[in-house]
Amino acid sequence: MSIADEKFIACTTYRRNGEPVSTPVWVVPVSDGRIGFWTAMGTGKTKRLAHDPRVLVQPSHRTGEPREGTAPLAGTAELVRSGRLFDEVQARVRAKYGVLATVSRFLGRLTGQRRTGQQYADTVVLVRLDA
Repeated sequence: MSIADEKFIACTTYRRNGEPVSTPVWVVPVSDGRIGFWTAMGTGKTKRLAHDPRVLVQPSHRTGEPREGTAPLAGTAELVRSGRLFDEVQARVRAKYGVLATVSRFLGRLTGQRRTGQQYADTVVLVRLDA
């Protein structure tokens, strides 16, 4: 099973002081061999990735707790706000997660993201895993 087949992964990004921060995210395969997920620009993970694109990803439970018997994989992330791969990840997330994707977008618009100026799923993170 590929990491792209997982339902949730823990994505670890790094603060400026080097401290790791893990966040559970949905994941989909991308046609160019990377994995991807959506988020909102301005979240902690996008701010951390803007200054340090290194990530660790690992299969996890929906809480972000790594699944037993799995190991983290290192990679490099890229933030994308439009284009073919942005549209592809958006479509694949909707196809894989179905009604959950629709509900989460709706809830994201109703909750704090609107107050903080963030727009749910306006950014795609593409991760190329190291060989």
